[in-house]
Amino acid sequence: MIHAAVKLSKSVISLSRTSLVAATSSQPLRFLHDGTNSPSSNPVAVQMINYALSHARSQKSDESYAQGMLILEQCLSTQSSESEGQFAQNSIGTVLLAMSNLLYERRSFEEAIEKLHRVQGLTRSSLGVRVAATEALVGLYLQLGQDDTSSVLADKCLDFLHKDDLRSNGGSKESLIVRAKAVKGLVELVTGNLESAESFFHGVQDIEAWNGTAVLSYGEFLHATQQFSLAKELYQNIIEGVPKNEDFSDMNTLAICNMASDEVFLAATFAFGQLESHMGNFRAAEEILTKALTKTEEYFGSSHPKVGVVLTCIALMYRNKARQERSSSLLIQEGLYRRAIEFLKAPPLESKETKLDRGDILALARGGYAEVLCVQQNRKTEGEKMKTWAEAVWSNRRMSLTDVLDISEPSSKVPVIDVRISRVL
Repeated sequence: MIHAAVKLSKSVISLSRTSLVAATSSQPLRFLHDGTNSPSSNPVAVQMINYALSHARSQKSDESYAQGMLILEQCLSTQSSESEGQFAQNSIGTVLLAMSNLLYERRSFEEAIEKLHRVQGLTRSSLGVRVAATEALVGLYLQLGQDDTSSVLADKCLDFLHKDDLRSNGGSKESLIVRAKAVKGLVELVTGNLESAESFFHGVQDIEAWNGTAVLSYGEFLHATQQFSLAKELYQNIIEGVPKNEDFSDMNTLAICNMASDEVFLAATFAFGQLESHMGNFRAAEEILTKALTKTEEYFGSSHPKVGVVLTCIALMYRNKARQERSSSLLIQEGLYRRAIEFLKAPPLESKETKLDRGDILALARGGYAEVLCVQQNRKTEGEKMKTWAEAVWSNRRMSLTDVLDISEPSSKVPVIDVRISRVL
């Protein structure tokens, strides 16, 4: 073990030196600006961030991620004191955001959250840096089921944006406020307050600095309220227009963790597939959801819990298709539900714990699977037990588990699964 640690340390030192040389020699040193007359962050730090992220993801192994983190830690140690001005705090903030991104990808949520709270404390940093940190915090807390904490953070973000001197942030004032309001709108969507959510999405499409995660949340609102044509247009715009890579050089477009551009692209594709299913276009839905599954496996790995989220939705699509077409797909559904439950790391049915990570998705997967079992006489007892478990875990405030599973009824509400936060809206 000691030998391995020494080997890793030497490897990282070598990588760090390589990245530093690359960052300083690949192009002349220049300051990066955010639309004002002052530089926004250290360009060497930005290039080291890009190198660390690229290296960590090149193999997606524990070792490559550990090396990427150590490169970022070295980068952080070379930055100026947190008590200094905006330029220094922006550089520190971007490194901390990158570190939280890698920690999130390794599912070290508590450590990622700690780094994001540190960014919030950089009160002299650009507003875009702090909005990105708050946006990510809200997303992570929603994923963890801590909705009250998410709501408080979203309110605080709006508060400091209204109080801060936005004139120092160039032309990004409106885009940052719209982003902050959209995050609050997402919280309201999760908690089932559709009327309140609508008020926070005003202006999302009107801002010059188009933001994918804000537009996606608005699209999901339109989807949930059955404004299908408008939602479809927004989903398609995101799929065609969202940047495919992070840009840590622009303080006003920073987005990380489950709000990063890659996650937004996947979530928009996934939501688009759900929309086609809700409209009865099952062939298109199958094609789009299969693409979403492939991209999710490529990005997160073939057994990641988010793969389980996508598989659950595909199983539900086949269920609705069979009902509307009066056909049967029980074997397909069972296979999908079994894989989804495995990847979602469901606890035993005997477990009394109801506060679970991705609890609503787990309840949906087991609730759907229970239906498949209950129509088989020799497995009905197992199905009833699974149904009881699913109903106990289900916590969505807008719809009951029965509402979601009976979506094919004309008067039913429409559930939208947001794969960014693994929640049912």
